[in-house]
Amino acid sequence: MTIELDYDLTPHQWETLKVLRIPAPKRAAVDRVILDQLMALGLAAMSDGAPSITPSGRKVLIRGSSRLWDVAA
Repeated sequence: MTIELDYDLTPHQWETLKVLRIPAPKRAAVDRVILDQLMALGLAAMSDGAPSITPSGRKVLIRGSSRLWDVAA
């Protein structure tokens, strides 16, 4: 079974997802509303009191979105 990883994320959601790759002590604060949205999608989670990217979030970020690919073309 193939898991669909094509999310229609907003630019702010993509940027927040990218920021979550950085270790917590080195990154700037993230927008809580955007973080809550990413957590609802299963792309981010709280770990030891700090937000982090989930394995699904990493897969989505690596794959990108069709909208991002259209901009790059």
